[in-house]
Parts: sequence; C-alpha cells; structure tokens
Amino acid sequence: MCGVCGCGKGETRMEADQAGHEAGHDHADHDHAHHDHAHHHHGEHQDTLRDDPARRAHLVSVEQDILGKNNALAAHNREHFNSHSVLALNLVSSPGAGKTSLLVATLQQLLPGATVAVIEGDQETSADADRIRATGAPAIQVNTGRGCHLDAAMIDEAFHRLHCQDGILFIENVGNLVCPAAFDLGEAHKVVIASVTEGEDKPLKYPNMFAASSLMLVSKVDLLPHLDFDVELLIANARRVNPSIAVIKVSATTGEGIDRWLRWIGAARDMAVASA
Repeated sequence: MCGVCGCGKGETRMEADQAGHEAGHDHADHDHAHHDHAHHHHGEHQDTLRDDPARRAHLVSVEQDILGKNNALAAHNREHFNSHSVLALNLVSSPGAGKTSLLVATLQQLLPGATVAVIEGDQETSADADRIRATGAPAIQVNTGRGCHLDAAMIDEAFHRLHCQDGILFIENVGNLVCPAAFDLGEAHKVVIASVTEGEDKPLKYPNMFAASSLMLVSKVDLLPHLDFDVELLIANARRVNPSIAVIKVSATTGEGIDRWLRWIGAARDMAVASA
C-alpha cells in the first residue's frame, strides 16, 4: 500500500498505446512511489501513532521517502515536457464534478487545430478514455485499481507512449481532492474543478488542493437557476485558502466560459514555451 495515503499497490493497469504494446501493467514490478505497510482505520491509526513514537517516526520517514522519489521523477517529467514544448495540466476534482465532460467540450474547441494528448486516471474502466478518443484526441487510460491518485511514474510511462510534441497534455486525475494534492506529476499547473452541485465550503474542507491549484473552474453553472448555491461564497472561500487562484465559471452543456478557459490555456502555453 501507499505509505502516504494507504491506497492499494500492484494493481495499476495501462492501456496499450497506438502501436499496440502490451496493455497490462503491474506497479509491483517497478520501484514507483508506492510501498507496502499495514492499513488501519484512521482513528485506530492515530491512536497507534500516539502510543508508539518510534512507529510514528518510521512512517514519517516512509512518507518522506515516497514523496521524495515521486518528486524526483516529477522533476524528470517536467524537464521532459519542457524539452518537448508540452504544456501539462493536471485536472483534479471530487468524483462527479464534471472533469471529463468539460475536457470533451474543451477538446472539441481545440481540435483539429491544436496538438493535444490526454492521460485518463480512474480506478477502473476505460469509459472516460473512450469518450476522449471519440473527439479525435489520443488518450491512454490508467486504471489505478485500489489506488486513489496518479503518480509521476505512471505519467512518465504514459507520456512516452503518447509521443506528444509541441502541444498540450491534459492529465485527468482520479476523482479525489486529498491525495492528488501531495503527488506532483511534473505538470505546469493544477486546475481544480468545483461544481455548483457541491458545497461552497469545499475549499475550506480540502485546502491543500485549492492551495496547490493555479485555477479553479466552477463547473455546471447552467444548473444554478435550479440550486441554492452561492458562487461568490465558493470563490471567497477558495481565495481564503489561495489568494492568487484564478477563477472561471464554466458549463460543458451550454459552453459558457469555455472561451475564457481556452484563453487561459493559451496564455499558460505561451508562458511555458517562453520559459522552456
């Protein structure tokens, strides 16, 4: 299991690439950013740590080792993206916030003129990658099994299979606002999607993710007439956590805000190319 969050190890599967390479992939064969340790319920875990300082110190050391290895590979990914003139965006959200629908709407506007590629992260199924490929964009599905996040090693392997050059790489992370905040993938920016069907206090409950994100996309705004939801309070809470976070209100259904989102991507790509 992952020493940071306790998620599963040895079950990650990656689709075959366009050349038809082997689809099966077992992280147990690699020294990626996961280690085995006993997984306890949170309260029991906390009690054990309080009672055993040596165990607490050991787990802190394991966590630092895992994140250190991941960060080293993330730095490698970042260099690789820069050398290939690729803007990498890590899309993160709770499950059901509308990441895939928004990504499909984005790709429909970018294609066929732009060079894009997508890495899809889910615990199971290739449903999201199939939706992405229907737009004409190349995509690889990474199934994490019991894992609750993508890590830099997964991105390294998937990116090599995608052969992306001079374009934009969208990484759709596993739906989770906790663990993906801790795992750098080498991306230029994290983009957090918060839907109006969630609570306005989401940034306060999951501050690490909102603090790590450059942009918050407020999704499903077409539903606002039917909901008791205060968008301005959501934005204020996000800026309590991260005063510099940019905000764009979007709807994959009506297209509202997609033009602003595309301009943000364009500006981020120009900056990435200039600094490479």
